[in-house]
Amino acid sequence: MATAGNNLSDYDKNKLPDASDFRFGIVVSEWNDKITEGLYEGAYNALIENAVQPKRIVRWNVPGSFELIYGCKKMQESFDMLDAIIAIGSVIEGETKHFDFVCEGVTQGIKDLNVQNDTPIIFCVLTDQNMQQAIDRSGGKHGNKGTEAAIAAIKMAKLRQDARY
Repeated sequence: MATAGNNLSDYDKNKLPDASDFRFGIVVSEWNDKITEGLYEGAYNALIENAVQPKRIVRWNVPGSFELIYGCKKMQESFDMLDAIIAIGSVIEGETKHFDFVCEGVTQGIKDLNVQNDTPIIFCVLTDQNMQQAIDRSGGKHGNKGTEAAIAAIKMAKLRQDARY
C-alpha cells in the first residue's frame, strides 16, 4: 500500500509560496459527510495556516462526488478571481459496479475541467475499499488528504500566477 507508514499531512511550510493573496474555492460532497467534512477541515486549516484569509475561501456543497464536476464547473464560471479549486469527495467501494462508474466519471470530469479551463482543480476524492481506509486518510493514521490537496492548490495557484507573467 502506497500510504503505509506515511502521513499525508506532513509538509514544510517554509517551502511553499506566499498564499496570502490567493483565493480558493472548495466544493464538498455531502455523501460520506463524516469523511468529506474531515477532508474539508484539513484543507481549510492548511490554507489558513498558510496565510489565506477566511474571506478568500469560498465553499459550496454538492450532493455527491459525481456532482463535484458540475459544482467545480459552476464555481469556475461564477468566480473568475479564484486561483484554484479543491474538489472534495469520498467514494467507498460497495457490492456493485457503481463505485467504478462514479470513480471513473469524477476522475475524467475533473481532468476535463483542468484541460478546458484556466483555474486548476485539485482532485481530493478518496476512492477507498472500506470506511476504515477513508477514516485513515481524512484525519486518521495516514494524516489528511485534504491538507495535501490544499498544499497542491497553493502550488498550482502559484504556477498559474507565474504562467501569466
